[in-house]
Amino acid sequence: MAPRLACGAPGLSWFGIFRLGLVQTALGGVVVLCTSTINRAMVVELALPATLPGLLVALHYAMQMLRPRMGHGSDAGGRRTPWIIGGMAVLALGGAGAGFATALMEEHFALGLIMAVSAFVMIGAGVGAAGTSLLTLLAGEVAPARRAAAGTIVWLMMIMGFAITAGIAGRLLDPFSPERLFAVVGGLSAAAFVLASLSVLGIERHVPRPAERREVDFRAALASVWAEPAARQFTIFVFISMLAYSAADLILEPFAGEVFGLSIGQSTALAGQQNAGTALGMALVGLMGSLFAGRALGSLRGWRVVGCIASALMLVLLAGARPGFPLGAGFFLLGVGNGAFAAAAIASMMQLAGREGEERAGMRMGLWGAAQAIAFGLGGLAGTVLCDIGRAVTGEASTAYSMVFIVEALLFIASAVLAWRIGATARPIIGKEAQA
Repeated sequence: MAPRLACGAPGLSWFGIFRLGLVQTALGGVVVLCTSTINRAMVVELALPATLPGLLVALHYAMQMLRPRMGHGSDAGGRRTPWIIGGMAVLALGGAGAGFATALMEEHFALGLIMAVSAFVMIGAGVGAAGTSLLTLLAGEVAPARRAAAGTIVWLMMIMGFAITAGIAGRLLDPFSPERLFAVVGGLSAAAFVLASLSVLGIERHVPRPAERREVDFRAALASVWAEPAARQFTIFVFISMLAYSAADLILEPFAGEVFGLSIGQSTALAGQQNAGTALGMALVGLMGSLFAGRALGSLRGWRVVGCIASALMLVLLAGARPGFPLGAGFFLLGVGNGAFAAAAIASMMQLAGREGEERAGMRMGLWGAAQAIAFGLGGLAGTVLCDIGRAVTGEASTAYSMVFIVEALLFIASAVLAWRIGATARPIIGKEAQA
């Protein structure tokens, strides 16, 4: 028998959760084409400055600052499915446009650049619209006891989308040509749109909707959500924790190469161990959150704190690591900590989104999504800039990396404090949601 939501409607089945996970798989597939495949084509095959794709990716993150506005739009309309399908359509068109723009740059650089800017604007807008409404739909459809597992499933399916799409694109793009790039990226973007549309259709039909919805100004709605202590604290937590999480992305492999003397193949293998740890950490939270929902071992609040502290501890150890340190184990355990806090944070979004009322669920999810996007956009840049500053001041690569790791550890400690405070003063919630 399916679990039932607070309003008495049946919660989403595991198959339904998997269907929504396929939407995230499709979304992740288009994004990885634009941030990885097209990035490489611009830098390697077309010999363009690496700054160019870097700025385009930053633009796609900047566009996601519109997530609160998009969440408010889905709140006002009362349905999430049109925003998911519409967002995926814009994302797919942006992905195909980015492929065409990159191919065009070889002969007409200026025109190709203009088209690339337009395409990445669409990519950011599409991710914001589809991603925000997808998580809001999950928050409203999934029973509390399944939310930790649902958050893990959806996130892991997005990573699966990264891996599958990158693998398919890699095979189809060899040998490379601009025309082949456009065909492959455009074809995969169209396939992602079809997959997402078929996966989400019909999911929302059983949800009762009020006959009339009161129109509320966007600024008034945003101010109302920001005035909620839990929503405001969670926004700050998401920003600081994701800033710490993303700041390590661009420096871990260079750290392994410069300080430990590892080859590019060896450092890439270490990144694979970190990703395996991340998957394990997320799976652990999903399993414990489902098996022990309503008890201490299933507390999302506890897992947020544990994940942040574990991440901070491993960063401190890496800051002092020198040749002879078991770097593979260090990367793996850092991934476990990262995965645990990330999975708990996603499940917490689903728990908290409707806590103060479903009519603002999309706005809350949009606010948290915007905080995450801004943090990701700033994190990678901040990590590399701090590393360069440390190198210039100390003259030693190892000391520079250590300084960055310590700063990240401090950010994770601050995140752990915020994670513990979130919801501590919120109104009581009956049943399994009390552990959020």
